[in-house]
Amino acid sequence: MAQTIAISSFKGGTAKTSTALHLGSAIVKYHKKKVLLIDFDAQANLTTGLGFDPDENDSLASVLQEEKTLAEVILPTCQPGLDLIPADTWLERVEVTGKLAADRYSHEKLRTLLSPLKYDYIIIDTPPSLCWLTESALIAAKHTLICATPEFYSIKGLERLAQFVESISLRHPLSVLGVLLSFWNIRGKSNKAFLEVIEKTFPKKLLKAKVRRDINVSEASIFGKPLFDTAPSSRAAEDYLAVTKELLKRL
Repeated sequence: MAQTIAISSFKGGTAKTSTALHLGSAIVKYHKKKVLLIDFDAQANLTTGLGFDPDENDSLASVLQEEKTLAEVILPTCQPGLDLIPADTWLERVEVTGKLAADRYSHEKLRTLLSPLKYDYIIIDTPPSLCWLTESALIAAKHTLICATPEFYSIKGLERLAQFVESISLRHPLSVLGVLLSFWNIRGKSNKAFLEVIEKTFPKKLLKAKVRRDINVSEASIFGKPLFDTAPSSRAAEDYLAVTKELLKRL
């Protein structure tokens, strides 16, 4: 059985997609495991970040509606051992469309679909909101990695996300793997206050490794490749390697 991790956040701009991409890439490249990335966000940033056009490929929407099989939507990426299920705009309203609209247990469909897959890790990039897609991803996952930035609105949203995760974990086995801070500035004036809020909301879950701001991350997405290919000695590449090591230890 694959270790399934949903990457979640309450708001956009927390480097959630970049974390999904680089965690998956590092596990394949440096730990020699087989990984499936799932873009479950209609914005399709993970899809474009790996060099694919969301308008030219089918997403999980067509699988959830029973029009395609999983095997038909899985794409190999530029990195052998790293596969992708892309996203498209149809995902946004998938739960009120066709067969899912009449299904009382539609939230559980993704978990059923993923359970027979033969990967070491499945990493799901969720939308930055507490919607049907996020709930389905958390039900399908064993763990969630929460992404935040040291900013007021990002940290404030953690409390709502904590309640959402807790309500799901009462019904399904789900644990918080960790809280990752991105755009980290070691000299930030409010760091202490932010770290205290995280500790209070998710005790002992904050990762030691943090991801510093780095222009190389956005440049890598223009090339449609992970940082480890485009700027392997950059500080963000170094940080994502440290994050991966720490997470694999926790697993």
